[in-house]
Amino acid sequence: MSAAGRPAAAAAAAGARFERPLRIRFGHCDPAGIVYFPTYFVMLNGLVEDWISDGLGIPYASLLGERRTGLPTVSLQTDFKAISRMGDEVVLGLAVQRLGARSFTLALDVRGADGGLRVQASKVIVTTDLETHRSIEIPPDLRAAIERFMRAA
Repeated sequence: MSAAGRPAAAAAAAGARFERPLRIRFGHCDPAGIVYFPTYFVMLNGLVEDWISDGLGIPYASLLGERRTGLPTVSLQTDFKAISRMGDEVVLGLAVQRLGARSFTLALDVRGADGGLRVQASKVIVTTDLETHRSIEIPPDLRAAIERFMRAA
């Protein structure tokens, strides 16, 4: 479901954006009482997994497990705009910036309940063969699902 309570597909159709709400918990925070910056990377990676499984309809665990297709991050650029504290309600969001032959680039963000930007990131993911660890063409079903998602805009 999107943050607005609509199915992920409906959220994508409203602007090719996939979203998940999240409550900031004690375990997300550092001794200063704010989200520890590496924790955002774990949150955003979970968002990508949810997008592939729930938004695109391709089981992430199967893609990596039985299909042996890796999705490593090869570039990650991040700007931290504002802090998040324990108890804050945030929305993690994702959109596709670019779809290549062997990689795709995602725009990721974390916004507060008021819509204020907390974190903004650009992430390049390459598809790889997990046996050889070499890049491969994006599998046809994954490419088709990403293209459908992008067209939903």
